[in-house]
Amino acid sequence: MAHLLWECAWFIILSSSFFLLLFWAYFWLVAQNDFSDFNWLVYNHSGEWRDETIPILTSTTVGFSYITFLLILALFHISLGQQLNLYWIHKVGVLATLLTTVSGFVSVNDIWGDEWEIILVSLQFTAPFLHIGGLVTVTAVSWLVAGYVVRKERSNFQVMVLTIYILVLLTLCLAPLTFTCPCIMDRHVLKPPPVIIGRRGAPMLAPENTVMSFTRALQHGANSLEADVTISVDGVPFLIRDHTLRRTTDVSKVFPSREHEEASSFNWTEIHSLNAGHWFLESDPYWTVKALSAKDRSRIGNLTICSLVEMLRLAARANSSVLLNIRKPSPDHPRFRSWFMDTLWTLQKAGISQKKVTWAPDTDRGRVRGLLQTTNEKLSVNEIRHRGITSVTLHYRKISYKDIQAYLANNVSVTVYPVNEPWLYSILWCSGVPSVSSDAPQVLRKVPYPVWLMSHSAYNFIWISSDLVSVAVVMGIFFFQKVEQRAGQHRGAVSVS
Repeated sequence: MAHLLWECAWFIILSSSFFLLLFWAYFWLVAQNDFSDFNWLVYNHSGEWRDETIPILTSTTVGFSYITFLLILALFHISLGQQLNLYWIHKVGVLATLLTTVSGFVSVNDIWGDEWEIILVSLQFTAPFLHIGGLVTVTAVSWLVAGYVVRKERSNFQVMVLTIYILVLLTLCLAPLTFTCPCIMDRHVLKPPPVIIGRRGAPMLAPENTVMSFTRALQHGANSLEADVTISVDGVPFLIRDHTLRRTTDVSKVFPSREHEEASSFNWTEIHSLNAGHWFLESDPYWTVKALSAKDRSRIGNLTICSLVEMLRLAARANSSVLLNIRKPSPDHPRFRSWFMDTLWTLQKAGISQKKVTWAPDTDRGRVRGLLQTTNEKLSVNEIRHRGITSVTLHYRKISYKDIQAYLANNVSVTVYPVNEPWLYSILWCSGVPSVSSDAPQVLRKVPYPVWLMSHSAYNFIWISSDLVSVAVVMGIFFFQKVEQRAGQHRGAVSVS
């Protein structure tokens, strides 16, 4: 009896490990949209730039494959009426995999806790398919459940197993009632595709916030450009994402004693002397360097930091609009009081129409006249009306389908970032979002239509049909198992007589 309980405990541990790894694998599958942000956060914690997603994806694939293989073998053993009998080495392997996965959860929650919300966002796209997959799985498991509960010997545990199984099946059948899937809609109400904004250019094809990156974005169909603006100590607006120059330049070689200083503490001559391309070739942050031509690699190797005026002139020539995320200097910075005039003078010097320029945040509204402003805050419709805001730029995790509809109904333009995967682009397209900001404009431009689109009547038919088929198959399996059990009893009685 004790041995049987011990084997049951190991089966529970094995099953728990499988479902935990399944959730973990799904998380990293949908989190591909934000791999760059994850590596950037790790860099801010460790000070070293490296692609941490590679060991995570490798270990997840190996662990999930191993646990899945063991679980399939365990189910076969159970279906044949045999005990699990895991070898000690597999028990060690299961525990090691489980502990590694749990430690991964803890680490991600510490560094990247907000990213868990992508699970709920992704369900707007995957829920209908997960529902069908869940039904298929539960229907297949019914063979094992039926074989266990139709035995002659009745026990409370059998009743509990049957009750849990029925509740799980019922929950799955009714789950679509809770789904919010923007792409379940009639085709004739689908709006035009969102405008694609090159976020820091096309950073998968060239170093972020460089002239080459912005050029590549325009060449690959970006309708607009987005950049991060910092003011140098001598009043020149230039483009960089980080607070320091360490990650994206060779400042550690040129100015080794100043590599940890704020980027805004350098003058433009010093900034322009730095190389802004070698880091991209060496670290290959998006695994794209090998696909570049020798000519492109040579150009990247000689890139320098881009000034705001260079980017604006490029946009003006392409008749493209721009979105500027301006980092105001600190109070002790020499340009603290003049940063606005420095930026405005740069816009005038570039010769770009003010109607083509939007900047964030939406502070200094009294001074920003003639320019469009957007807010990065999620505000209520009443607050937006009170502040006279006409545009919001929000992270996709901060805005829901209902929020989007409320903003659009009140003539508030919505831009969502970062949108790098076709599935997320499709959700936002179906939601009616006017524009998205993307690190991968070359990917989104190849999405001519939402990945999937289905009318309400078509989905209701699929939902109800799949539920009915599943229930019918489950009932058939239970009936067959009961008939087989009775036939076995009859054969046993005949052989005894």
